[in-house]
Amino acid sequence: MTNTRFDQTFWEQLWSKTLREDADKVARRPPNAHLMAEAADIPPGRALDAGCGHGADTLWLAAHGWQVTAVDFSPAALAQGRSMAEAAGADVAARIDWFEGDIATWTVETGRYDLVVCLYVHVAGSVEAMVRRLADGVAPGGTLLLIGHRPIDPATGAVTAAAKQSQVSVEAAVAALNPEVWEMVVAEERPRKVAGSGVDAVIRAHRRT
Repeated sequence: MTNTRFDQTFWEQLWSKTLREDADKVARRPPNAHLMAEAADIPPGRALDAGCGHGADTLWLAAHGWQVTAVDFSPAALAQGRSMAEAAGADVAARIDWFEGDIATWTVETGRYDLVVCLYVHVAGSVEAMVRRLADGVAPGGTLLLIGHRPIDPATGAVTAAAKQSQVSVEAAVAALNPEVWEMVVAEERPRKVAGSGVDAVIRAHRRT
C-alpha cells in the first residue's frame, strides 16, 4: 500500500518550508553527481526531467545545451527553479519549459525525448509501471536514466533518508524494460560517499528501437 505521507501535499509543505527557511542554501545545491557522470557524453537534444524538484539538474542540462521539459507537482519547487533559471541567464532559461504535474499520472509523449531523467522520486504505485511509462517517452537511440535511494542500506541494515519511500531499484528497472528494446549500460548499486548514508540504484539504459 502506498504511504500517503509522501503525497503532493506532503512534498509541497516540505518544499515551502525548506525554501522559506533556506532558499539560498537550496540554490547552491549542486546537480546530481550521477547525472553529470552518465549524461556528460550524450549529445544534447530534448530531455525530460521527471520530478525535477527545485531544478538543479534541469539547469545543468539546459546549461549543457539540452532543451528540457521539467515536471514536478510542487508549485514552490517550480517557482524556485524558474527563479534560478532566470538568474542563470536568458539563454539557459529559454531552454526550459516548466510544467506542474504529477508524474504518476502525467502523460509522457511517446518517443519524444533523447534523454529521460528521473532522480530520487517516491513512486506512488507500481515502480515497474512508472519505469515503463517514462521509458515510452524515450526516442530510438535515446537514454533512460533512473536513480533511486535505497530505503535500507544493504551493507548495514540501517534505514536511510528514503526510509518508507518506494523508489526505483535496479531489480524493478531491469524487470520493467524489455531486453529486446533496451540495452542496460549501467545497472548497479553505488554506495554514497558518506559512510552510513545509504546506497543509490543507478540505471542507464539505451533504447535500441
